[in-house]
Amino acid sequence: MPASTPAPHGPQSVAPPVPDARPHRCLIPFASASDPACRALLPRLQVPHLDALLARLEPQPLATVGDHALSTPHERALALEQGLLGADGQAYGDGEIPWAAACSATPETPQAWFMPCHFQVGMEQVTLLPGDQVGLTEAESQALFAALSPFCAEDGITLRWDSATRWHASGEPLRGIACASLDRASGRPIDGWMLQGPANPAGAQLLRRLQSEAQMLFYTHAINDAREAARQPPINGFWITGAGAHHSSLAPAPAPAMPDALRQAALRADWSAWQHAWEAIDNTVVKALLDAARRGEPVALTLCGERASQRWVSPRAGAGARMGRFFKNLLGRKPAHQSLDTL
Repeated sequence: MPASTPAPHGPQSVAPPVPDARPHRCLIPFASASDPACRALLPRLQVPHLDALLARLEPQPLATVGDHALSTPHERALALEQGLLGADGQAYGDGEIPWAAACSATPETPQAWFMPCHFQVGMEQVTLLPGDQVGLTEAESQALFAALSPFCAEDGITLRWDSATRWHASGEPLRGIACASLDRASGRPIDGWMLQGPANPAGAQLLRRLQSEAQMLFYTHAINDAREAARQPPINGFWITGAGAHHSSLAPAPAPAMPDALRQAALRADWSAWQHAWEAIDNTVVKALLDAARRGEPVALTLCGERASQRWVSPRAGAGARMGRFFKNLLGRKPAHQSLDTL
């Protein structure tokens, strides 16, 4: 969270420091989840700082995305905060937020993230497990990356190794592609989350073929022979996400603070860990926001589930706003878990 701007050096230092007018901002992915086991925990969450903070802030309209959208509520909320979506949230279609391009020095070039993963084949469905959930190492990732790169180059895609679980791709086939967030597909059957090409069907067909080639290429790779001998799931494909090109050359605005513990627990469907993570976040991140709000500093908190997100901001100044807050508190505070249940 940004601190106050220090006083300038030199002769001007006699002037008082100018407070930083930017709010203390936080966006919390998977503050709630659609799984019934998670919903059952909501009334039992011990989050007193969140209760107190939401009582002090003004709620903004609920932004509903739905369980089956390709982009998660936290992705769309983050894109809006960073200026990657218009004020109406419609600058990019579902699954078309160009995260890879927005992070690059050439955002108008079509780009994407290729995420090595394990496709678990069952009797009637195929489930995706990301590389970080199946222990993919850097050495293994680099070997698979080296094998796939020439195939990408033949199709006009340049592949660059970024990390063990994320490879950067660029090239015209990635323009106009809609793809599901890895957070949507992780741990789930992939049938409903397959790559689409609403503005580029030829590119989508090429990419799906490349994914099929990768499955065959990785299947016989020595890395997977070693993994299977060690009883580890093979890395037998990659997922495409964050594809497309940014509409302008403007750099994204700084991201808010984003604690990741709830997301990690939710993707594993470990709801006990999720509950403990919420209580830890309440005692750290949320408490810091509450302390700032009590000092009169601007605060903004965005809570995201799998269906919707909602933002809370510091209340407006003025007698009318104070009167509104008075009547709101007079009618009683809404417990935080009720707000989480709408997400």
